Formats: sequence, C-alpha cells, structure tokens
Amino acid sequence: MSGPIYFYKYVVTPQVFFKSKYTYALVNLKPLVPGHVLIVPLRTQVVRLSDLTPDESTDYFNTLQLIQKFISWHFKADSLNIAIQDGPEAGQTVPHLHTHIIPRYRTNNIGDQIYDKLDDWRFQSWDERRSEYLAIGGREGRKKLAKPDDQRIARSQEEMAQEAMELERQLAEFTVTSA
Repeated sequence: MSGPIYFYKYVVTPQVFFKSKYTYALVNLKPLVPGHVLIVPLRTQVVRLSDLTPDESTDYFNTLQLIQKFISWHFKADSLNIAIQDGPEAGQTVPHLHTHIIPRYRTNNIGDQIYDKLDDWRFQSWDERRSEYLAIGGREGRKKLAKPDDQRIARSQEEMAQEAMELERQLAEFTVTSA
C-alpha cells in the first residue's frame, strides 16, 4: 500500500488489511471480540454517510459486503453486527465515517459478554426474535453487560499490524475460494 492511510488524523497504515479505490478495512484498536474490524473511506473529509460521492458510495458498500462475507467466513460467525454511528449524537466518536463489523455467535463465551442474552435466541421469525429481544431489555439490557471503554485495553501497533497481515493473507485465500 503506497502512502500513509489515515483514520481521521491518525495514521493507521499498519492496521489496514484491505484497500480498494476509495475504501479500506482495518483491524480495531479496542475490538469488542476477535474479528471486530472497521470499514472506512480513504478520503478523510467524509464524516457522514451522506458525504460519500456516488462512486465512493458504491465502492464503500462493495467493500463492506466483501469484508462482511470474509469476516463471517474467517471467524466462522453465526451472525454479524454491522453498525454505522452517523454523527456525534448517534455515538460517533471519530469524525470520519466508519462501519463496524462485529462477529457474533450462538454461544459467545469469550471476551465481552454483551450479547449473552442474544446468544440464547432460537431460529424463529424476525418478528418473534425482535419481540424476545425487546422483552429482555433490548439495547439497554445489553449495555448492562458491556465492558466500559475505559476498561477495554488498547492493543499495540505490533499486535494490530500482525493481525492485519494475517487477515490480508486470509482475505486473498477467501477471494480465490469464493470466486
């Protein structure tokens, strides 16, 4: 990858494991679970989703879909959270558009315990699942189980660079096998 890649004002080049014309994917500094990655536009002036040009938008969502499939395959995830916090009132902490991809499992007994109650869901219709989710407290109920940000430990540049290289290698394998 030529030249530095920025996430807002932070150089994240060693964390990047995929780059397209307008978008990149990187490993997360403080992942909630293994495989928690971010999709980010290369242009740092893109703060909100609506700031993407039509070409950037197409590339962004093509990248998002590719990396979503890859993360699901690589981490053998049963489901994924795909989240955009679009603006500070929505919880966006860095003024640069980014999308979180977070692997989720039926049984999640590692790391952050935020989704323990959701792991017990049975495969049923979306309406039934949504009702069950709301009955257990929905988003507010999950927050009680989350580890606060100040208790999550930032990883070293070396750890993130190593993970990025491994994901880049695995992504190359994935694109060959899924073609």
